[in-house]
Amino acid sequence: MLTLRNLCTLAILLLLHVPGNAMRFNMFRTVRRPEQQEGDLRLFGSQSVSEGRVEVYHEGKWGTVCDDGWDMAEAQVVCRQLRFSGAKSVVIGKDYGQVSGPIWLDDINCKGTENHLFTCGFKGWGVTDCTHKEDVGIICETESSNSTTGDSRHLLDHSFSLSGDLGKLFDSQNGCDFLILVKSPTGNRREDGTLETVETTIHAHKIILSQFPLFNASEDISNITVDVIQPCDPYFSSFIRYIYTRKIEVTLPSVQCFHWMASRFGVKELMEAMARLFSKVLPEDPLFHTQVSIYKYAQETDDLVLQENCVQYLAWNYENLTRSPAWADLPVELIGSILARSDLVVPDEYFLLQTVECWIKENNNSISLETQAYLLNRVRFPMIPAEKLYELEANSSLYGTHERLYRDNMLKAFQFNILLFSKLLSNPQFNGDDDDFKPRLYTASPWSVSLGSAPGQSKSRWLNTPLHNSLIFKDNRIQWEAIIFTNRHECSNRGLNCKSLPMMRLYPQNNYDRSKILFRNQLLLMCEGKYICQVQDFKLNLAYLGGNSTLAYPCPDNKLTYLYVVRPEYVAT
Repeated sequence: MLTLRNLCTLAILLLLHVPGNAMRFNMFRTVRRPEQQEGDLRLFGSQSVSEGRVEVYHEGKWGTVCDDGWDMAEAQVVCRQLRFSGAKSVVIGKDYGQVSGPIWLDDINCKGTENHLFTCGFKGWGVTDCTHKEDVGIICETESSNSTTGDSRHLLDHSFSLSGDLGKLFDSQNGCDFLILVKSPTGNRREDGTLETVETTIHAHKIILSQFPLFNASEDISNITVDVIQPCDPYFSSFIRYIYTRKIEVTLPSVQCFHWMASRFGVKELMEAMARLFSKVLPEDPLFHTQVSIYKYAQETDDLVLQENCVQYLAWNYENLTRSPAWADLPVELIGSILARSDLVVPDEYFLLQTVECWIKENNNSISLETQAYLLNRVRFPMIPAEKLYELEANSSLYGTHERLYRDNMLKAFQFNILLFSKLLSNPQFNGDDDDFKPRLYTASPWSVSLGSAPGQSKSRWLNTPLHNSLIFKDNRIQWEAIIFTNRHECSNRGLNCKSLPMMRLYPQNNYDRSKILFRNQLLLMCEGKYICQVQDFKLNLAYLGGNSTLAYPCPDNKLTYLYVVRPEYVAT
């Protein structure tokens, strides 16, 4: 184990390295960059994400704020706008580094309840008698808040036993032999029209950075230059410190910056952690532009974990997606990925076909017939209700364009509906494991029933379904009891032992041939009636909910509705 004495020796050895050539990286050349909006705020000039000089974006330029009249009311507004839980203090007279550009705000007068700083009273944009020596700074609270998802702060700890000592080594800059020049545009232009940039030098150690080859911290290279978009500039030093300590404090607004950095330099553990944190923001945009944008960004950075999180959320909330402004502009590959999933939540398969046809019609002039066929073939025609199959030729808007495709798929569906599965399997053209013969998560009658968790709502309901989706089982029914257990007394009355509460049960009241039919029932958790935030299996007819921390996507105050979904499958033997 490395000791402090070893670290001192390491520092001396690091001093012996001879400076060599430099290498330059353009960090975000291919990624989508977040755009500043009028009135946006940032804290600048500190290694801490929660402290810095207050700067506001106006008319395409970042400018500062004079400290005249500042107290905690103004600081609270800034911290709230930046999604911190609150303000800790106002900082007057501290040097937060080089500053240029206008002083946008002076004589601010806030009540402390405003959501945006520019809605407070002030003299007027750019009207001031201050100098940059009077630029105000603040420190925001870093404690987690339960009020909204956006206020949350996350401490990631991937450390080992030396993390504290290595953090001290980074902070002290002792023995550094590798310089990282971080350059970021301020958003302002000089008089000659060129972009103004801010430069920061970070002192580091080759032996630490050498574990990530993309830094190119080799024996003959002693420095690199990294171009960073301005919103991410305040976080770069924290990113380098994470490489030393494996610890970092992250706010949701900083997640994409840390993900970019980790992706660019191959810090996979941090990149994967950031991908998981992206799931915290996915439910926040009911228009679905954010989810689609994050998916495209995940493609650009080749982050498969982040891609999966986005596709999963879109599949679980497909019905809302099809009604959103983002629907018509979805990329073909994203729709294809959604249609491939068995955890796709839809009323029924016919609804799915209609939405795919609608998307194709809206994009008819921009996609080929081959692409249309690719998407249509991902619809599971055998799962379309039989009565809808009979009407398909007359009701489909694309039947005439893809007649052969529809006829082939409808024949397969009709055979599935009127023949025993064992008979189908005797035909070499049928594969019993084909996804076309497996249901998705159908929420329409008769396959689903919902129960609420609010006081006074019923804790049990009955559900009556066919034994299977195929038409030959239409009159072979099975009855289910869907029930929520909220206390151990309710469990013991049924002869059950609740491992945790609440516990959900979906229990069949009839016997059936388990050698032919297998039920893979699912529990869907809907948050505030708005979006699906969790899908989980019933195991031995039981499902448990361990709290908000176990949800794939957060739900404020755990305001949940439970959807019990029956999913019968043939046993392929």
